[in-house]
Amino acid sequence: MRILLAALLLAAGIAIGAVIPPVSGFVRGTLSVAGVPPSLLAFTSPPEPPKVAAPKAAAPQADHAEGEGQDDGHAHGKADTNHGKPGDDAHGEHAHSEAEGEEGHVKMTAEQVETQDIKVANAEGGTLSRHILVPGTITPDTDRIARVPAKVVGTVAEMRKRLGDAVKKDEVVAVLDSREVADAKSEYLTAVVRAELEKTNFDRQQALWDKRVSAESAYLNAKAVYTEATLRQDLARQKLSALGLNAAEVAKLAKRDETTPNASTLRQYELRSPLSGRIVERKVDVGTSVGKEGDPSDVYTVADLSTVWIELSVSTADLPQVREGAVVTVTPSQEGGERHEQGKVIFVSPLLNAETRAARVVVALPNRDMAWRPGTFVTAEVEIARDQVPVRVAKAALQTIEGKRVVFVRTEEGFEKREVELGRSDDDAVEVMSGLKAGEAIAVANTFLLKAELGKSEADHAH
Repeated sequence: MRILLAALLLAAGIAIGAVIPPVSGFVRGTLSVAGVPPSLLAFTSPPEPPKVAAPKAAAPQADHAEGEGQDDGHAHGKADTNHGKPGDDAHGEHAHSEAEGEEGHVKMTAEQVETQDIKVANAEGGTLSRHILVPGTITPDTDRIARVPAKVVGTVAEMRKRLGDAVKKDEVVAVLDSREVADAKSEYLTAVVRAELEKTNFDRQQALWDKRVSAESAYLNAKAVYTEATLRQDLARQKLSALGLNAAEVAKLAKRDETTPNASTLRQYELRSPLSGRIVERKVDVGTSVGKEGDPSDVYTVADLSTVWIELSVSTADLPQVREGAVVTVTPSQEGGERHEQGKVIFVSPLLNAETRAARVVVALPNRDMAWRPGTFVTAEVEIARDQVPVRVAKAALQTIEGKRVVFVRTEEGFEKREVELGRSDDDAVEVMSGLKAGEAIAVANTFLLKAELGKSEADHAH
């Protein structure tokens, strides 16, 4: 009976061991307790299969699977760490480091730089200038405009200059026929002749009195008459001077008229230009009466347009920033105006216009080629601040990559992306606070091409 029971247990153990190899140890223990000989137990444990080393490439998957089957956080973390490393693959490590070395660089030969018209210049310190734009109107410089007045009553006999003609200072521009002038010249010439006669009589009476030949009263009378004649001559000379005439010239012309009585200059009065410039206005014609009440008071208007003014109306918000001596860049207001000229603020009015609440600002502008015409509307760019900075770059040199401002620094192999911190700016340039030093060569034109090349390069490394 015992032998039969042992045989049944043996058969069951062999069947279970074949189906479930991991429990064969348990079956052996049970049969051993039941008295089954060890020689028979050898058949219950099939030989273990030979261990085969798993390929190294599959190690991360095995570890990961083991980590998923367990709740052990340490094992799971180890599997993640191993999964992130390429193992002992030397080639993968080399590829990763090479990709890091290329990041932020654009390889480009000198020929490619020149072909794509990428301009390179050194970053330098300089001045940042801030401006405001104000509309204005060109006007003549009031210090360089003058009228040719008719100082005497008379009639226009000659008009020697036409509108637009150039004149020089003290040049004769017109001639008047004036009775008033004739009377003043006659009075002076008569006073000169009488003074000479009275001087001769006084000299004779003085000689007689010295010899005690004549009475003292005759001498004193001659002296008084001579003094009076001299005084009248001085008064006549002053009258000529008030009319703008030179007494010596009048006397010289009188002697010339003695030889040519039919061409008397006694009634002629010459009008001269008070400054050099151009005739910008002609107010009378030949034969026009001038000088009397209701008659034209001026014959010509002469202007020196080598310098013109620009009248600006600056609002109270901008007025505190405008100062005398500030540099102003002027451009024509009409479309297509490419002309530029620099002037200076010469006057800032302390008074405000009651209607516009703006102040008058005057700019002096050179006009050597006479291209700036009074009455023209212009745009004035008034400088309101000048700041010296150690490093400044043109705005065209800046690009934005991933929300950061960068420049492209020239290297031996091409260009390197460099993040910079910016400060103050003006219309054309920006101050660089950090990230770039003076003297470093950077791309200053067509930098968007470098940005595009950098994007393509980083995309290739990502794949």
